[in-house]
Amino acid sequence: MGMSALSDPPTMAFLCRSDLQLSPGKLAVQCAHAAVESLQRAKKTHSRMVQRWKEGSSRKVCLAVDDETELEYFLELVQEASLPFALIKDAGLTEVSPETVTVLGIGPAPRHTMDSILSELKTYE
Repeated sequence: MGMSALSDPPTMAFLCRSDLQLSPGKLAVQCAHAAVESLQRAKKTHSRMVQRWKEGSSRKVCLAVDDETELEYFLELVQEASLPFALIKDAGLTEVSPETVTVLGIGPAPRHTMDSILSELKTYE
């Protein structure tokens, strides 16, 4: 690992299902759930990465996946890379059915690792 990789701040990513067409407020809450849960898990397994993330810019990106199948594909890649993650399932009280998978939160993790896994995804709009 070169110095650029070490100086590159860690990042978090939120993979959001575009097929659900969640309202902006609902999507924000789902991403917040993913951020909190993934960060709590990362503190246990990747504490130095979490510290670097907090000391840096605390970078976060929101990316779009087409549907649950595509989200599960990226979940497998994240698990293979041993990155911290949180898979968010909605309680189903408002916009979607109970247990609907809405967001995959990943990280904090090295930006270069995240970029290599997620490079084909576009920003959620």
